[in-house]
Amino acid sequence: MAVEETTASTVLSTIGTVLWCIQLAPQVIHNYRHKCTEGLPPIMLFLWGSSAVPFGVYFIAQRGGVALQVQPQIFGIFSFIGWFQCLYYPPIQRPMKYCLILVGCTIVAAACIEVGLSIGFRYLYDRGTTWPNLMIGIIACVLLAAGLLPPYYELWKRNGQVVGINFVFLTMDSLGALFSFLSLLFQKGDFDVLGCILYLIVLALELGIMTSHVIWLLRTRKERKLNSELTVANDIEEGPKDNLESEGTDISESLTATEEGNGKNRLHGVAVEV
Repeated sequence: MAVEETTASTVLSTIGTVLWCIQLAPQVIHNYRHKCTEGLPPIMLFLWGSSAVPFGVYFIAQRGGVALQVQPQIFGIFSFIGWFQCLYYPPIQRPMKYCLILVGCTIVAAACIEVGLSIGFRYLYDRGTTWPNLMIGIIACVLLAAGLLPPYYELWKRNGQVVGINFVFLTMDSLGALFSFLSLLFQKGDFDVLGCILYLIVLALELGIMTSHVIWLLRTRKERKLNSELTVANDIEEGPKDNLESEGTDISESLTATEEGNGKNRLHGVAVEV
């Protein structure tokens, strides 16, 4: 049975698409401002960009809503932009030309593969052969989930602390997955189990990342408070010293200038007497 859009599913999928259209923008801006991607795994963004290909084929082949078909394309573009930043900024710091060629060729190859597969898979799906689309959807699930595993390795290295990943991005991405998931529940026709799994994987793993950081904040609150107090105390102690040193320097310079002036006056006096 063909999938039929309802008003509720259209509204929800549109909200999800809008969120996913701009969800990586805060992360891209964050990377640009800090000129560093420490803690943001490049393999994560590469796998996300790669998952957009089977993700897009899956929804295009079964003629899902327009918003759901557009969603993977924008998601993939932003993912590859983030991947470019991870390659160009520290700690990797590859040359600009290398990054442009690598990422540019990858995007072109991904676009060609998606167009070719979408035509073939839609042809098969329209004639009742749905298992190829199911397989491509499973591949998208695997790539999407695999992309969110490297951040957990970064969490393990830092005892649960999130570094380099923007929380505005995580929140928007999670909400985008949630609204897209809800939109599938309100569609009429065949229930899209695989599509639901795709969004639930994203939602669950990203909630896990945010929860890990919250736990780290709670676990280290006393230590961080103590460090903050020590920093303030050191600043207070160093402040008067700096002022005294500055005042001493000013007094010394003033005395030197006075002595030099007196010396010149004495010399001038002697010259007149002679």
